[in-house]
Amino acid sequence: MSLAGIAAALLAGAPPVAADSITERLSYTIEWRLIHAGNAVVETGPASDTLKLESAGLVSTLYKVQDTYRVQFDSSFCATSSLMDAREGSRHRETSITFDRNRSRAFLIEKDLVKNSIVSRTDVRIPDCAHDVITALKQLRRTKVDIGQSVQLPVTDGRKSAAVKIEAQEREQVITPAGTFKTVRYEVNLLNGVVYSRMGRVFVWLTDDERRLPVQIRVRMNFPLGTVTLELEKEEHQ
Repeated sequence: MSLAGIAAALLAGAPPVAADSITERLSYTIEWRLIHAGNAVVETGPASDTLKLESAGLVSTLYKVQDTYRVQFDSSFCATSSLMDAREGSRHRETSITFDRNRSRAFLIEKDLVKNSIVSRTDVRIPDCAHDVITALKQLRRTKVDIGQSVQLPVTDGRKSAAVKIEAQEREQVITPAGTFKTVRYEVNLLNGVVYSRMGRVFVWLTDDERRLPVQIRVRMNFPLGTVTLELEKEEHQ
């Protein structure tokens, strides 16, 4: 699973993305192999979230990444559409997903904007309410899971759909550039073929309070990628 995979504005005659006021902005620093590899910003609105991801430093020199992902959702955080605009190295691709609850399908179109061609077009069966990764995190922030217990959330990437198990493992103190936080560590079983084919593990640390703020996210994958960590740098509210 790439940290990039995500973006905005639907294809194939779908309705345009409406403007949405920002209620929360979370800024993260990205560390890979003990170096600063990039920055990520998540902007939250009443009906949509936007993730902006940009490489930095040596990583940007070797392989520049500028990704923007937007997902729209309803009041229950069920995804209704998403769009990923991915500029990575010499590639520029756009991936849109339409979540059709009437037909219980998610329809994906991936386009190569350099070659002006369609790379792939897929659809997958989904339950009545399906999440992408971002709306699943929003739902987790509002779900009480005791230590040692787990919850399952329906998640899809437009190519595969599964009930993803999320385990509340233990309480930990986490230090990030934004401060020191008392947290609960969760393991999110997204990889190993569940939704994404890459082998690895995903951990999320949410503050152990009413805010349930995601202060740290860590993806551990096999060589050559290894471990990538996002640490909260700044929290802003409108």
